[in-house]
Amino acid sequence: MATDVSTRPLPGAVLFACNFNRVRSPMAEALLKRVLGDRVYVDSCGLRRDERASEDGGADPFVEAVMTELSCDLSDHTSKTFDDLDPDAFDLVISLTPEAQHRAVEMTRGRASEIEYWPTFDPTLAGGSREQRLAAYREVRDALAAHIAERFGLR
Repeated sequence: MATDVSTRPLPGAVLFACNFNRVRSPMAEALLKRVLGDRVYVDSCGLRRDERASEDGGADPFVEAVMTELSCDLSDHTSKTFDDLDPDAFDLVISLTPEAQHRAVEMTRGRASEIEYWPTFDPTLAGGSREQRLAAYREVRDALAAHIAERFGLR
């Protein structure tokens, strides 16, 4: 018998993980914070820092643009890795890439943490004009928002 998501208790702390913590995971973090506020602690991280990123390690500029459309300001985002976090701090780890899923399994081994894998397209792979690239980022944003609404019973 399936569990009704509307009756599933909220986790105390959620971690979203991807490869560089510049695109997908900060997007998901901001979206969950937007709908749950401070009812749940939410953070995000990546496997490693993106060497191509600016020195501040902030969010991808296209992420900032599409999230601003929803009044989510990511200008203060600072990229983090798994190594920057306390592995015992999270009840739920949601991986958005296969590589992050493997690391999440390692991180939570022997801990009472749930792990979920939400395969998520990397919009940085989209080509074309600025508008076409923004459209790819919007698609990822909207897919993450739908998945969050479904997972956390917010429909």
